[in-house]
Parts: sequence; structure tokens; C-alpha cells
Amino acid sequence: MMNELIEVDVLVVGGGTGGTAAAIQAARRGAKTMLVSEFTWLGGMLTSAGVAAPDGNELAAFQTGLWGEFLGELRSRQMGGLNNSWVSLFSYDPRIGAQIFADWVQELPNLDWVAGQVPLEVLRTGDRILGVRFADFTVQSKITLDGTELGDLLPLASVPYRWGWELQSEFGEPSAPVSHNELTQRYPVQAPTWVAILQDFGEEASAPEIPPPPSSFILPPSSFQGSWDRYGWEQFLNYGRLPGNLFMINWPLCGNDYGEGVGRLIESEAAWHQFLQESLWHTQSFVRFIQTKLGRRYGLATQIFPSRLTPKLNQNSIKTQNALGGGGYALHPYYRESRRLVGLATVREQDILPVAGGKVAPLPVDTAGEVNAIAFGNYPNDHHYPNYNFLVKPKSIRWGGRWTGTPFTLPYTCLIPESVDGLLVCEKNISVSHIANGSTRLQPIVMNIGQAAGMAAALCVQRSCQPRDLPVRVLQEALLQDERSPAAIFPLFNLPRDRADWLHRQRDYLDRPDTYPFNGNCPYLEPQTPQDSKYVEVPSPFTKHSDGEAVGGSIEKSASNSALFCGVFHRHAEQDYTFTVKEPAAGEEQTWIAIALRPEVDGELQTCLDRQMLSVCGYLNQSGKWLIVEKIIAPGSDRTHF
Repeated sequence: MMNELIEVDVLVVGGGTGGTAAAIQAARRGAKTMLVSEFTWLGGMLTSAGVAAPDGNELAAFQTGLWGEFLGELRSRQMGGLNNSWVSLFSYDPRIGAQIFADWVQELPNLDWVAGQVPLEVLRTGDRILGVRFADFTVQSKITLDGTELGDLLPLASVPYRWGWELQSEFGEPSAPVSHNELTQRYPVQAPTWVAILQDFGEEASAPEIPPPPSSFILPPSSFQGSWDRYGWEQFLNYGRLPGNLFMINWPLCGNDYGEGVGRLIESEAAWHQFLQESLWHTQSFVRFIQTKLGRRYGLATQIFPSRLTPKLNQNSIKTQNALGGGGYALHPYYRESRRLVGLATVREQDILPVAGGKVAPLPVDTAGEVNAIAFGNYPNDHHYPNYNFLVKPKSIRWGGRWTGTPFTLPYTCLIPESVDGLLVCEKNISVSHIANGSTRLQPIVMNIGQAAGMAAALCVQRSCQPRDLPVRVLQEALLQDERSPAAIFPLFNLPRDRADWLHRQRDYLDRPDTYPFNGNCPYLEPQTPQDSKYVEVPSPFTKHSDGEAVGGSIEKSASNSALFCGVFHRHAEQDYTFTVKEPAAGEEQTWIAIALRPEVDGELQTCLDRQMLSVCGYLNQSGKWLIVEKIIAPGSDRTHF
């Protein structure tokens, strides 16, 4: 394709989480689409950056759109399931995640994917983006999407963007600083992390020694001291446990977050490359420290990530091609923040915090009273600055027996540049404040941002209009009615996608946004089938295989493949439960934290009595010590208490 001119409907630059989702959705909607990525893996944070234990949108009702489809594929492909770590309810081998995205792309004949290229020039005439030039070819497009990790198209296209902190005087955000200080100057954006994957080679094995970085990269001896003192080394490793005795190392406490001179990411190509090299060496030092402390049973995993070279750099900058990533090191850092578009609307901290007395954030409603929402997330506002504990206004609640974040929605207008046509953003580069980025940067919401942006691009092509002129209701209806991955517009704790009235209720709140419940629950939802009733009678729930003595062993399975457990329910406080397993016997009783992801189970747990004998169907998570309850089963005609 050397010097070839290619014409497409939609061009997506960057194969990150949002870019990959955008290209897939645009092509599924029928647009002739091209995806140009830097790496040979698609998926960004979820795969090539190694964050294979993603955060947020974990409740059943929030698993919609491409995010929900991705989880479904993981469940069907990942041997051993997804209940492995305690930082996330879904952890997996990143190679499986990368294969899912590759398969989705391959099945679309109207989606052309080219890897190993980075944008060199954005074609622009007046206030209109017309395409992008790469080293070997140029693409002209009707709509271009920036799905890069650092918002690379924005400076190339001379599109205004933000980088760094906003003071409280700019947006009135409660957690923003009143004036610039040491923290804002040292860390203009959140610290990235170069993720590594460690492996347990077994008690009798000796893993290869992890070498130190070059002597030119010197860290103080105390850099990693106390990394896991609050947790113990086993719980530290289980934080990011993956299937197959693998461990994701993405640890914020005296760990591998790296932010020294983080402003170099956008200063120059040479400065960017030097920061990346230091970030990788920092992680190399950390995993060597882990091996030194825990012994050679643990070592760097092999053949997880493909090897890579840095993309061809501009002439006059760096001449050498240093290998970065590959093997047990992710292909690139996990970037938590990038350049941020100056868009038609900017998401602020107030837009992601719950309303007073409520459990959900206010809806983005325009001057005509129309809801502008196109994607939602629910993660707490989480900021990473090494050696600083920066506190923001909390947005967490207990739900289903565990802590989760309160949900919020994002407006379509935060994807659209203020005064430039032909361009949408679909990654961490949306129009968002530095403070609010702590919640909008997470993998599930970025995936659904990408889905919305890709759908919008395809609709703009079909309607021959610019993104700013696309009626948001048209986009919302397309997302709600997508044939393969319908995406919710409104976060509602008790409205999972499998309810027959899901579409009707989502549309109803679009028509009547003033009725959207700020406790996050649809009123008057009744069970739709007998199986949704409070207690389900099943015969002999304690039947075991002959080898089913140990908790979590090979015991009798229910129709949903979750195990049956009998024991005592303990209520410690509101939304704080444990379950002591008595059947199947394990030699001694074991107590687990009882949690739920489905709304009907959450409701049942709220009415169970302390020290009540129960039988439940569910899954065990050894790392989190969770019993994830899928169904409560009555032990008999009466409810027995101890």
C-alpha cells in the first residue's frame, strides 16, 4: 500500500479499547471502515496494555453493549472462568481478549485493519477533517475517529485540547485545587503503569532470574519497600490473579505506577520514548524486587505478549529501534489520561457525582429538555499519583454486599470538537476535566464510548451529516436496538438486559427524563417468571459427586453450572453479609463474603435474616473470599434459623 490513496466512509486511528469498539460498531452498522493501529493486538487497556482485570460496569444491569458482549465471549472461551482476582470480578488471559477482538474484526468484510502504523499528518481544509496520512498510505474519510491512547490526532489536526489540571475556579469542581501546587506541577496527568505478568512456576521449580535494568536507571533502595505490608504477599499477588497461575502486576502502592516527568509524553517524540523506556525499567525493577523477596518460584511469564519494536520514528529524533514490551511485559503502558478534547460539552466532577440523597448522577439534559446521554459508567473516582494520596469527593455505595461506584452518564456532545467537523473522539481523549477523568477512563465505559462513537460515525455517513448535526435520539435508538449488542442509555440497578421490558423502559426515560429515578431503581418491577420469585424449591440440593468433599471442588452443578452450597447466612450490617458453608463439607467450616451482581438476588439478600440457614447457587472466588450468589434456594417449606 506504499503511497496509496484509500477512500473509506469511516477511519478509526488507534486500536485501543475505544478505537477497536468504534471500528467494529461502525462496520457492523454497514459503513466501509478502516482501522489503523500501532500494535498487532487490538483492545488497548484490555489486552495490549495488560489490564486483564478491568474495573467498573460489573453489575449485571450494567453489562450491556459491546462490553457485555465481550464479557460473554470471555466466559465462553476462558477455561477456569473469570473469578480469579480480588481487584476485579472479571480476570482473564490477555491473549484470549486479543483473539476476541481479532475474530470480531475478521468477520466483517467491510472493515479493513492495518497494524504497525501511526498517524503522521491530519488532512484538514478549513474547519473540516478529511483524513490522515500514514507512512505508507493516505486515507480519505467522511468521518475520522481518534482512538489513540494519547489523543495523537488532536495536535496533528490543530484541534484544541486540555492537558493538566483545572483549578476550582474553572468548573467549580469540589475536589479541584484552588491554586496550583507541588502535586499539580509534578504530575500534570495521572501516572501510567507498565503492566507485567508474573507466573507461579511451582514449588519445586526455579524461574529464570529477572535481570536488573541498566545501571543508568537508578532507583533508591527504598522504592518498593512496604509494597504489600497492608495485605501480605499472597493477597498482593491475588490482587491481579489470572487463570493459569498468572498474576497481573498493576500495583499502585510503592509499585509500578510511574510518573516522573510524565509531561514528556507530549513534549516531543524523543521525550515520549525516553519516558516509556524509564517506565518499563521501573516495572522491571519492581518485578525483580518481587522475585527477590518471594523467591524464584515466581518469575516473568513468557509468551504472553508478542514482541514489538517501537514504530518508525521521525527522521531527526531517535535512530535506534529499541525493543519495548513483549513476553511478560505489556506492549505499552496503561495510560490513565491523555490529551482531552475541548468539546461541545465538558464532563465535570459534578456530572459524575450522585445527586443529593440519590445513588445516580444527574442526567445530561440539553436546553430543549432532551437527554444527551450515550454511554455510562459506575467506577469510583480513582486518581493515581505516586507518593501522593489525592482525595476526591466519594461516589461509592454498597450494593449486593460489596462496594461499587455510583453510575453516571456521558453526553454525546463530549465526543464532538467545539468547532471542527469530520472528527469524533472515542478514548480517554473525550472532553472531560482532569478530575472527572478519574472515573471516565475505565475500560468498560471507554468500550461503550467507542461503540457510541462508531455508531454515530456510521449514522453520519448514512444521513450525509456532520456529527454535530446528528440528532442524539437517532443515535440512542440505534444503540438501544443494535442487532448484536444493544447498549443501555440509562443506568438502572434493577433493569438487566434480559428483562422483556428493558427496551420499553429505556425509551420511556428518554421520553420522560424527569421521571428517571435518582435511587437508580425502576419502580414497580415485578418478577417476570416463576424462577424470579423469592425462593426456588429444588429437590435435594446437597447431592455431591464422590469427589465433591472440598469447598469449590467437583460438586453437583445447577443448570447454570454454578455450584450448590448449604450454610448459614450472617447479616453484619446493611449490605454486609457473610456465608458459612456447611455443605459440601470441607473438613472445617469456611466463611465467605456473600455478594450479588443480579438485582433480584440483591433484593433477596436484603431480606434474609441473620443466622438463617440457606442453600444457594453460586461461584467461589478464592482471591476475594467471595461467594457470588446467583440464586437463593429454599431449604424446605419453612425458613430454618440457628
